[in-house]
Amino acid sequence: MNNVSQEGLLDWAGPILHGALTTLEIAVLAYAIGLVLGLIGASARLSPWAPLRGLATAYSTAVRAVPELLLIILLYYAGSQALTTLTNALGLPGQVAINGFVTAVGVLAFVQGAYMTEVLRGAILAIPRGQLEAADAFGFSAWTRFHRIVIPAMLPNALPGMSNLWLILIKDTALISVIGFSELFFTIQQAAASTRAHFLFYAAAGVIYLAMTLSSTALFTRLERRVRRGQPLREEA
Repeated sequence: MNNVSQEGLLDWAGPILHGALTTLEIAVLAYAIGLVLGLIGASARLSPWAPLRGLATAYSTAVRAVPELLLIILLYYAGSQALTTLTNALGLPGQVAINGFVTAVGVLAFVQGAYMTEVLRGAILAIPRGQLEAADAFGFSAWTRFHRIVIPAMLPNALPGMSNLWLILIKDTALISVIGFSELFFTIQQAAASTRAHFLFYAAAGVIYLAMTLSSTALFTRLERRVRRGQPLREEA
């Protein structure tokens, strides 16, 4: 590594670290909101009420069919334009711009919710029917049955899929760079362009994303072992 590359890396170390932290903030918030949306969507998909099932099915199917990049651009540009038109029609002058951070969290959470709906629905369907019938026989309320029976029985089956969605989400945060928001990948692009040390900075980005995903995989592995305590060990493929 030459002196120019060393100096460039040192100069951009602070912004890159800030971008990495921003990436994690976006991912954590989007994942948490997506998990809530997924629980609501899965409950709706399993609802005995047909219109509710249809609405949840349409949500998960439509969102999973549209690229995240398109949704980001639509919300950031078309959404800002629509809000400006609405406020102007109400007699409020000026333009309304949707914040890049809000766009990132909102779109990624919306997409995560659609995928999480299917993961959680499958995990709930995998719960032995007898456990749910026993809860009904003991007179459990819907909420008590949900947090005492459904969640503990669902987690072992849901965690592998939830882990995959988290890893995909970390990588999808790079899509936010198209709207110029300073998360990790956008900061790396700026650093590479200003120093012309493209290989150095893009390799650094790869190492940072790899560190995030490997640490996340280790965390989910420990969590899965914890929720599977007392269950027969599965043979590794």
